[in-house]
Amino acid sequence: MTMDSTVLLDIYGRTLLHELQVNARLSLAELSRRIGLSATATAERLKQMEESGILRGFTVEIDREALGLGVMAFIRMSCPGQHYRRFVEYVQRLEEVRECHHLTGGDDFLMKVTTTSMNDLEALIEALLPYGNPVTSLVLSSPVERRNYAVTGKLTTITAKPRSRRSPR
Repeated sequence: MTMDSTVLLDIYGRTLLHELQVNARLSLAELSRRIGLSATATAERLKQMEESGILRGFTVEIDREALGLGVMAFIRMSCPGQHYRRFVEYVQRLEEVRECHHLTGGDDFLMKVTTTSMNDLEALIEALLPYGNPVTSLVLSSPVERRNYAVTGKLTTITAKPRSRRSPR
């Protein structure tokens, strides 16, 4: 984030982000009324936030099950070095892969995948085998599926406890 983008995250910018997360389809007039700026100033703020990368897009949420994608799973993948680049290229072409994250720790990647059936999930896992060792966990339910970002810049539900100082022994 650039210096300019931090200026955009004042009270108006944070309120704008909050309102967009609640309903990205608000009209410019309603959005400007809610954040307390003119429509022109709100439009300019939106443009600046997009140009700086704070806003990366406006999306639609679709019920995956309505599309016949009844199976969701997470696949952890360990990928030996010689297969790494080929795997990264391959996984970008797989429609079943909703997200893919490069990790630290014991696994190299974590993928969120959706398929139409267990047979399709099995076929996907088999297709990943040449690149490494996939370990799959099926999603039974999702108590928290997608949460809005705290636009305040700090999380408030859990606060760090002060560290106690140990006296030298």
